[in-house]
Amino acid sequence: MVSTIGTSEAPLIGFAGGGSGGHLFPALAVAEAMRCRLPHARFVLFGTDRSIDQQIISDAGFDLVKQPLLPVSTALWRWPSTLRSYRASMRLCRRSIHHDKPAVIVGTGGLGSVPPMRLALKKGIPTALLNPDLIPGRANRYLAKHAHVIFTQWEASSEHLPTSAKVRVTGCPVRAAFQSGKIADAHERFNLDPSKKTLLITGASQGARTINQAVVALLDEIEALTQWQVLHLAGQLDFESVASAYDGRTLRACVLPFTHQMSAAMSVATLVVSRAGASTLAELAAMGCPSILLPYPFHKDMHQLANARMMAQHGAAVVLDDMKQPSLNAPVLRDVLMPLLGVQKRLAVMASAAQSVGRPDAASMVADEILSLVCDQRTKVMSESTEPDYCTGRS
Repeated sequence: MVSTIGTSEAPLIGFAGGGSGGHLFPALAVAEAMRCRLPHARFVLFGTDRSIDQQIISDAGFDLVKQPLLPVSTALWRWPSTLRSYRASMRLCRRSIHHDKPAVIVGTGGLGSVPPMRLALKKGIPTALLNPDLIPGRANRYLAKHAHVIFTQWEASSEHLPTSAKVRVTGCPVRAAFQSGKIADAHERFNLDPSKKTLLITGASQGARTINQAVVALLDEIEALTQWQVLHLAGQLDFESVASAYDGRTLRACVLPFTHQMSAAMSVATLVVSRAGASTLAELAAMGCPSILLPYPFHKDMHQLANARMMAQHGAAVVLDDMKQPSLNAPVLRDVLMPLLGVQKRLAVMASAAQSVGRPDAASMVADEILSLVCDQRTKVMSESTEPDYCTGRS
């Protein structure tokens, strides 16, 4: 962990979770909003040792506690290793919290949220949960029994949480860059033609092989539509093979493994083909992007499918089952994609519907409630303390 600096006037705000963009981007959005309220606040992520955590928060001013967690497996012989990794993470988080106690810890989902949130509950640190998926994951369902407040994107999430849970339906926090409308130089950033329509392909922060393969199978037909160009975010593992599929074509395209400029990518998009992670859908809504959604097909609870159906119910998206094989996915995608590429009026209706679903105030609402939690706790101890009070300005 990078050593922290600051004084009691600079409260430490903790976030717990990681391993994917879906667990991290809402946290960054809340941190942005918290900085507006507490300019001197410091931030720490109790994350994972996956490279994606460092990649996403590298420019966000966060300290990072890298928990050595192993995923929970159905294979019994893996359980001892998983348990050892969990205990090591508990020890690591305990040392960090003892060294520099956060004013609050906000769980963002996933196994990485469990050790720090459990320690916070034991030490009387206020806790909150971000739950942007309609169906909460196992970690959030477990932690929801004890968290002080749970922020959800959808009203229907309450049906999947304990009846005792304090639920606030705020929408999913998105970063300020997704709330500023069209970005003037966005086409230049990706070397795209502003006079052409842009098809954005994305599998979220780590790419989606089945989507990549289905789109590559349709490149001949997409290339024939000369008014269209493609921005394809292929993920690190598939980048080289996807990029080579575009080589030598007349189709204008930008192929990248990943971009930190996702708001700019969505700003140029006329239509998006994507997974259906909760934070991705919130960003699409904020930017008013019509979409074709292929939810991740390997989750047992199919929570991305539940997310996608909410967008489809509002007319903002078309949902397709990911059949897991290019030979099956490509024809299904063709039947939806090719007609949409030719009907600008329908895309405009879908874009308007997407924008109507957006909750641009979500990050501010969550930040205000978290600050209220912090200040309620602070009030309990300030009467016996000589430290400056960052809640009231008293010193």
